[in-house]
Amino acid sequence: MRRQKKKSRHSKHPHNRQYKDRLWRMIFNNKEDLLQLYNAINHTDYQNPDDLEVNTLEDVFYLSMKNDVSFLVGGTMNLYEHQSTFNPNMPLREVFYFSRLYEGYVADNNLMIYHEKRVRLPKPKYIVFYNGTKNQPDSMELKLSDCFENTDNEAPCLECTATMLNINYGHNQELMKHCRRLKEYSIFVQCVREYIQSESSVEDALEKAIDTCINQDVLADFLKKHRAEVTNMILTTYDKDLYEKTLKEDAREEGRKEGMEYLNQLNKYLLKAKRYSDLERATEDIEYQKKLLKEFGIE
Repeated sequence: MRRQKKKSRHSKHPHNRQYKDRLWRMIFNNKEDLLQLYNAINHTDYQNPDDLEVNTLEDVFYLSMKNDVSFLVGGTMNLYEHQSTFNPNMPLREVFYFSRLYEGYVADNNLMIYHEKRVRLPKPKYIVFYNGTKNQPDSMELKLSDCFENTDNEAPCLECTATMLNINYGHNQELMKHCRRLKEYSIFVQCVREYIQSESSVEDALEKAIDTCINQDVLADFLKKHRAEVTNMILTTYDKDLYEKTLKEDAREEGRKEGMEYLNQLNKYLLKAKRYSDLERATEDIEYQKKLLKEFGIE
């Protein structure tokens, strides 16, 4: 009965990504840490956390600076969001977020959008902090136009761009250097992942990960204060079987992509050499296909 109860508790929230999303928001709910992140992203040097205006739009931080003159005359409207799974549809979400924000901005500032005078608006900036298990570059742009079914070369009348930053351990080291909290967060998540792979239970893995990070002064103040809350958060949202299954699926998908690249390369060589019979045979004979890959040095 005890085991059954434990399993039920862990299966309430089957998506392992939830604990990282919640943990990230919990850590950066602190204004000082969020200001450090803001400065690192924008290459600014604001010192007073009280000048940072923070609002939450669903699970997204909406940031501005009270004393930032550039913001007051139409500077930047910042949205920060954490994602533990790669999502190419983030720019579409961005459209929804910013349309609501601009609607509120126009109303709050009594802007006359039907007059001949052009209104001044803050420039949108949408940053997605990615912490998933799939390999992704340090930085990449996701564009709304990639979602459009466009059959011609005409530019769309609407475009939105999300900048996705990979914050897994080892990525974006320059950014991490300027934001210690972000670096510590990435180390903690990596530590949890490694102990979960080596320990027999998630509980033991968390105990060791938290102890290790505290001893190495990684999120030490945060983990000492919120240890029970962090532990409970991960235990109630973590499913080890699903995590391992996800890793295997990711590895298989990467393998399929890599395999397709090799086969495409082989097909190009065979077509260029006009070896059509070899090309046809390779589609049906796996061993012959391997032989051809070795012949052309594709390994």
